[in-house]
Amino acid sequence: MEKRFSEMSEQELRSEIALLSEKARRAEQMGMVNEFAVHERRIALAKSYLMNPENFAPGEKYEIDGDPGSTFTIDYMNGTFAWGYREGNKEIEAFPISMLIEKEQQ
Repeated sequence: MEKRFSEMSEQELRSEIALLSEKARRAEQMGMVNEFAVHERRIALAKSYLMNPENFAPGEKYEIDGDPGSTFTIDYMNGTFAWGYREGNKEIEAFPISMLIEKEQQ
């Protein structure tokens, strides 16, 4: 049985990220778009466990990695997931914290 990301040590997470990155690369080369997307999402989840959720605060705005120009405002945190709203959207969404990029202050 596979270990959950939450049960892995930092070294195990880094090894898993490397393995998933290789699988994603192979899937992309073979044109397997759906498999590539699954591996990319799992990589984002694993990376979130290497980050400190306390560095992300409700009410703060972030850009979404992979969606340039899109702004996401955190409503609340649940573990390594940030729940909130994209600018202009009324439906709540969740993102692994590794997908959030601190928005530059203007």
